[in-house]
Amino acid sequence: MRINRLFLLLFLLLLASPTAIGQCAMCRASLESSGNVVKAEAVNDGIVYLMVFPYILVAVVGYVVYSMFRQKKVKTT
Repeated sequence: MRINRLFLLLFLLLLASPTAIGQCAMCRASLESSGNVVKAEAVNDGIVYLMVFPYILVAVVGYVVYSMFRQKKVKTT
């Protein structure tokens, strides 16, 4: 029960975090030189959204492994 609260807290903290700047230096320089601010923000948002999926996958795999170990521990006792 406590681990579920921890995952929920971490998830809420990730959602509440301020906007991250995820551009590499080359992408940022090329987009800023064009002067199109909307396009630069769209590329930045796309990079941040693409970063979310690996973290979700790692969290799901971690939860599955945790639940497998927990079930194994319950069966042995």
